[in-house]
Amino acid sequence: MLVLLPPSEGKASSGRGAPLKLETLSLPGLTEARAAILEELVELCAGDEEKAREVLGLSEGLRGEIAKNTELRTAGARPAGQIYTGVLYDALDLASLDAAAKKRAARSLLVFSGLWGAVRVTDRIPSYRCSMGVKLPGLGALGAHWRGPMAPVLTEAAGDGLVLDLRSSAYAAAWKPKGEVAERTATVRVLHAPTRKVVSHFNKATKGRMVRSLLSAGIAPTDPAELVEALRGLGYEVEAEAPAKAGAAWTLDVLVDEVH
Repeated sequence: MLVLLPPSEGKASSGRGAPLKLETLSLPGLTEARAAILEELVELCAGDEEKAREVLGLSEGLRGEIAKNTELRTAGARPAGQIYTGVLYDALDLASLDAAAKKRAARSLLVFSGLWGAVRVTDRIPSYRCSMGVKLPGLGALGAHWRGPMAPVLTEAAGDGLVLDLRSSAYAAAWKPKGEVAERTATVRVLHAPTRKVVSHFNKATKGRMVRSLLSAGIAPTDPAELVEALRGLGYEVEAEAPAKAGAAWTLDVLVDEVH
């Protein structure tokens, strides 16, 4: 099972660990694309601060993120699972998983990123600010930049098992499973049960808890139909139908009563 996660806008500090080594990150087929973005991002943030703030879409209160980006090559690096914070990651709570579940997380979780493309939660990265929606002056839109290198690398990473896609739309644009990989891919919506409306905050929390439940139980479904049964067995209310055409992903609706 491969689980695709969005990153978080908020991130923990880099800490005092050894600095980034691009060549040690998982998915080495993405190294060249990572290096190109890293170079331009550092150069952008070391130059005109106002231009950098505009390109990165930062408010005045987040101006300090620009200085942080200038130090990406020398800042301490920590496992990505410790860098990403926010609602989904709070609910997932990787640090409190038992040893077996942590091993499963290391094998199955991939966090998508405007800067790194995708990393495993054990990959050591510095704290940074660069969303997938950014359009760098030289490289252009990051979503488009990633589509070429992502296609073969992520298809290989998916292997022959289930792909559980929990990404937001901006990050989903960087790689779209196709063909038989799509047929064993499940995307998830979290809906308010009485209204059938998509929820926002609770969407992230539910996805984090759902992944935690699967990891803790040691359940690794091999296809979307098995995933539906597994989630129901774990107490989730799930509605799903197989796609009407070949080469399409499944959509699973997880129903919740709370929307806070």
